[in-house]
Order: sequence, then C-alpha cells, then structure tokens
Amino acid sequence: MKTRRKKSYFERVPGAPEPVYVEVKRRVRFNEADPMAIMWHGRYPLLFEEASEELGRRCGMSYGEYLEAGLRAPIISLHIDYFQSLFLAEEFTIRASLIWHDGARINTEFHVYKQDGSLATSGYTIQLFTDHLTGEPCMVSPEMLERCRSRWKAGEFH
Repeated sequence: MKTRRKKSYFERVPGAPEPVYVEVKRRVRFNEADPMAIMWHGRYPLLFEEASEELGRRCGMSYGEYLEAGLRAPIISLHIDYFQSLFLAEEFTIRASLIWHDGARINTEFHVYKQDGSLATSGYTIQLFTDHLTGEPCMVSPEMLERCRSRWKAGEFH
C-alpha cells in the first residue's frame, strides 16, 4: 500500500519568510515502547511538544515568556500521520517547523525521521493565543508574536 505523504500541512503565505525550524535528536526509551518494543502511538504528541518547546525558546516564545506576557496558547487542533514504527532504543530526529501565519495563532508542522532519514511520522498543531486570566481569545496578534515575526523577517532565525 502506497501512502501519500504531504510535504506541508499549511498553505504558505506569498512573500512570507521560510519556516523556522529546530531539530531534536532522541532515542526511543523503555517507557515509551509497548510490549512489542514499538513506540506507543500515544507518545507522539509528547515528542511534538518536546520539539515545540525548543522551537519556542529559539523564537522568543518560551513558557516563561508566555507567563510574563499574560498569555496562553492552547492547542485547538492536533493531527498525526503514522508511516513507519520506531522501535525500542532506536535513534530518531524530531523536526518542528513554525509556519508563517498573519493571524493570532501558531501553526507548527512536525516530522519524525528514523535514523536512516526515512519519515516515520508527521503531523501538525494549531494554537490560538488567549488571555491567561480570562481565557478570552486574542483577536490581534500579541506583542510577543509580533516580536518573533520582526526577528523572523529580519532573518535572525536562518
């Protein structure tokens, strides 16, 4: 069975800067594998979060910076496509890419590569900014995101 693999989940905005990305290298841990020594499917969102956290640090949107700004960014959509299994003790790389969007949201694509470079899993998350105290959605992009975008346009992330 041939599986169709999307190169990207989000449309690219014409004239927008290239995605910002980070890569995190890992190994499948004992507590992440099922009795067949295959990484359990429910662990992949945690891998996405691990890479997303690193991406946030790189872009000036770490958890500490969210707290200081009085913001939250809950995930409103999570999607995962599974192509190949990862096995106990296997090394792999998680690539998280921040995709430009003009709204008050964060679009992140994830690709998990096996040690041989083949694609094991891909997916995405969409996060919306909300006020930390009220939970109300931000209708305009918060200052923290605008700072990130300014640095992004200036080429600081490439």
